Amino acid sequence: MALRNIENALPISQERPKKLPKLSKNPEICLNDENNNIVPPPESTIDYVASENLKPFPDPESSVQRLLEELASKDWIKVCESLNNTRRFAVHHSFLLLPILEKLMVVMVKAMKNPRSALCKTSIMACSDIFIAFGEKLTLLKTMDDLLLQLLMKASQDKKFVCEEADKALNTMVNSVSRLSLLRKLKAYVRHSNPRVRAKAAVSTSNCVSKMEVNEMEEFGMVVIAQMAADLLNDKLPEAREAARSMVNSVYEKFTWNEEEEGNKQEAWQRFCEKNLTGLNAQAMIKIVSSQ
Repeated sequence: MALRNIENALPISQERPKKLPKLSKNPEICLNDENNNIVPPPESTIDYVASENLKPFPDPESSVQRLLEELASKDWIKVCESLNNTRRFAVHHSFLLLPILEKLMVVMVKAMKNPRSALCKTSIMACSDIFIAFGEKLTLLKTMDDLLLQLLMKASQDKKFVCEEADKALNTMVNSVSRLSLLRKLKAYVRHSNPRVRAKAAVSTSNCVSKMEVNEMEEFGMVVIAQMAADLLNDKLPEAREAARSMVNSVYEKFTWNEEEEGNKQEAWQRFCEKNLTGLNAQAMIKIVSSQ
């Protein structure tokens, strides 16, 4: 058989080059991958500055006038920078934030809801500095409840570096805000439907109760605190149960502070529990202190 002339052979088809992903002009979107899924830009450009390393403003009065406008930017990186500026004001020029404090709280809550972890963490860090700067004043603001809920939710999520920062902020809050005012707000969240949020609220409540004096517990209600602890002893999460046991020990210590004999303390505690709690809860509370 005669060989076919190579010049008559079919041409080899060339593979079409794949289209490269295009950079987006929208700062919220960096790339589209080959499946057309949004790929967020890297967040390594954000600096997490410790509070002690924040510098004062050379001209704070003029800088604060631009703060809210800068926080409203559509560019999330600029919002992070503005939140760090908010922290600088809180640390060095807190009096200038007082007139806009409520609006700042709204911005921080919004930033914590943002899916970008860097923006969320920076906002949480701003919360800590705001807690230290303003303390009791924050409990008078309507947005404090929204802020507290967001912190509890972020502390209970899976992103470790956000979770750890939220835990720090909650501890700062307990150390900075009036214990009575804070406990009144936390009371609602120890019964939250989300078990992880409930556990974080239990930890903050326990930390708050451990710092209270006898008169503060009496003003809030020792029975109310004991009932909260008793309910949490049966919680599904060990973190909540451990916090409840700590609360029991704190209430026991303050309730029996004027009893000198250990036997008298145990008897007084037993009477208190049996009078104010249901049978099984009372026995659980008595057992915790008797096993020490």
